[in-house]
Amino acid sequence: MSAAGFGVRRLDGIPEVRPGDDLVALIATAAEGMLGDGDILIVTSKIVSKAEGRIVAADDREQAITDETERVVASRRHAGGVTRIVENRLGIVAAAAGVDASNTPEGTVLLLPEDPDASARALAAGLRRATGARVGVLLSDTLGRPWREGQTDIAIGAAGVRVFDDLRGSTDAEGRPLSVTMPCIADELCATGDLVKGKASGCPVAVISGLGHLVGDLDLAGAAAIVRRAADDLFRLGTDEAIALGRAEGVRAGYANGRAVGQAEGWSAGYGEGWSSGHAAGSAGRAPSRRGALRPEGSLL
Repeated sequence: MSAAGFGVRRLDGIPEVRPGDDLVALIATAAEGMLGDGDILIVTSKIVSKAEGRIVAADDREQAITDETERVVASRRHAGGVTRIVENRLGIVAAAAGVDASNTPEGTVLLLPEDPDASARALAAGLRRATGARVGVLLSDTLGRPWREGQTDIAIGAAGVRVFDDLRGSTDAEGRPLSVTMPCIADELCATGDLVKGKASGCPVAVISGLGHLVGDLDLAGAAAIVRRAADDLFRLGTDEAIALGRAEGVRAGYANGRAVGQAEGWSAGYGEGWSSGHAAGSAGRAPSRRGALRPEGSLL
């Protein structure tokens, strides 16, 4: 379903967030009298991480990345160090596992929220109670994209908002069936919100109005539904990593095959040599008997 138009505005007045702060209260105060049914709040995940105390010392950044990593997709060494593209514990593939050193207190880095969907649900539920408006919440983070320069904001947490516009099974304007079309609305909304929030303005929240048809109950699928399953991922590894893995598997398979062939050939050769030796020895033992030299007593031979 499409809309004829919508509006997006930044929400100013939110102070610097610290561990333990009540985000519902901070946002509700800044948005007093501004929110209505169907509004969608795009909340920078950084302020959620700060409120949840997901802060570690900068000295531990590399260890923090390692701790948040489930598997390495690709890594590259460059003049500034090493960039690691990894799948983090949330299933999100991102540089440095989403560990962020921007817009944080000096000497610290931020980890992503422990459970972004749960954080979004708590925010949405609290804001609905505090404001009386049936709002949705998306938690955003900034990611790069394969094959494209630059970054864009995506949804890592969602509550009360449809994350997809699933058009599969419907038809296009010409009546042709749509079999794979499923726009990720949540990512599109987060990118839209970033146009007014910006990266360096200190504004962590945007409000999108006019898309109330996307807002629903808090038990709608969260942003975890956006993460592609491993079985459907055609690009699980970077090129160099895939080549290295293929080479290692080829070496192991070749070694195992060579060893098996070598053992078989060795057994065959050993068997052949043993048979020949035994046959020769047996023949040598029987030959005198045919000449009578070793004939047993009473033998008729």
